[in-house]
Amino acid sequence: MPMFSPFRALPTVLRMRRRHRLGGTLAAIALVWAVSAWWMVHRNAQGRTYSAVESIPPREVGLVLGCARQLSDGRSNAFFAHRIQAAAELYRAGKVSYLLVSGDKHGLTYDEPGDMRKSLILAGVPAGRIVRDDAGYSTRDSILRARWIFGQTHLTIVSQEFHNQRAIWLARREGIDAIGYNAPEVTLYGSFGTRLREVLSRANLMLDFLGLRTPARPKGPPVTIPL
Repeated sequence: MPMFSPFRALPTVLRMRRRHRLGGTLAAIALVWAVSAWWMVHRNAQGRTYSAVESIPPREVGLVLGCARQLSDGRSNAFFAHRIQAAAELYRAGKVSYLLVSGDKHGLTYDEPGDMRKSLILAGVPAGRIVRDDAGYSTRDSILRARWIFGQTHLTIVSQEFHNQRAIWLARREGIDAIGYNAPEVTLYGSFGTRLREVLSRANLMLDFLGLRTPARPKGPPVTIPL
């Protein structure tokens, strides 16, 4: 049986230490990246989000950011319900004249803009004051299309506050003077996963901030509001 030699094991130990140092360095870089992105988005939106309808300045158009009406298990999605509530409040208070509902529409049964439109009508918003955008597949798409397809340079964005902050950052990069009306937060379910996705989404924005990516403008005929 060969005798154990610490000198034979030394290269393996050194490799393991190098891997650990590399892993620690990458983890530190990722943490700094995520914290910087979160701070950047938060700071950019300071003074631009409102939770009281009485205090928000009026704008012609409110952009309602889409999400699913129901969760995968069939329960109602509180994020959706709260955004509809907030958008209807804005309209009834005379703070917006039109609502641009922007979300994902694919297949025959999944239709975020259609669900938002129906729910807003039930909440008392006239159908003629609701404009659909069926290609808002992401927050970025909704903002880009609001600017370059629907021609909006002044917007009130409607979503939860953390989402509004990121949308405002994207909007201001596109030359939109954007403010946000904060729908009530959701804390009973889905909060951890939603917050984690938000951390990753904000970290992704650093590619834009550092000039490593330039979003392409959407193509399509312009749409005038009112229609």
